[in-house]
Amino acid sequence: MIADAARAQVAATCRALRAEGLVVGTAGNVSVRVDDLVAVSPSGLDYDDLTPGLVGVHRLDGTPVDAPLEPSSELPLHLEIYARTAAEAIVHTHAPASTALSCVADEVPASHYYTAMFGGPVRVAPYATFGSDELARNVAAALEGRTAALMGNHGAVVVAGSLATALSLVRYLEYVCDVHLRALSTGLPVRTLEPAEIDRVAGLLGGYGQSIPAGPGNR
Repeated sequence: MIADAARAQVAATCRALRAEGLVVGTAGNVSVRVDDLVAVSPSGLDYDDLTPGLVGVHRLDGTPVDAPLEPSSELPLHLEIYARTAAEAIVHTHAPASTALSCVADEVPASHYYTAMFGGPVRVAPYATFGSDELARNVAAALEGRTAALMGNHGAVVVAGSLATALSLVRYLEYVCDVHLRALSTGLPVRTLEPAEIDRVAGLLGGYGQSIPAGPGNR
């Protein structure tokens, strides 16, 4: 059976998304893959009531293994992404800036160097009804070579190797979308960065950050 820790991570991530205003109500959904099983948030449940035991476990074909509640309506989306990418965690949000941009743009260009975090300009998948196989295919295609995509007139999705990384990327994606919207609102031409610079930044960001050194004063 999938580790209880994975189900706890899904529940905690859902609560973090709402606390940070990245979803509204019970919107959005979260999953993590462990081997050939997927733990995914249930449909229509208040995140304050979501406990690890209520996070459903499904096989990669969607068959429930331990699912007390109906899974997220976007389970087909999660399963399609897992089938077509190396992702091990997926976070789908309805955050304001990314959702707004999904209504007016076909792509989020490299107007900020943080675009490098997502592999380049973020594509906007064509709209399709939520929970549909068409939506799942559209989004999986938009994610090719990327770690994020916007979902036309809907929201955003981020993929990563862990839920902690996916949640971090969601925050950066929302920031990039907010910055781009503000730039557009000036009515002035928005400057964008060349692909070579995005590649350069991606390399720099790959080694960015520090760990707190061990020692009595840092405990």
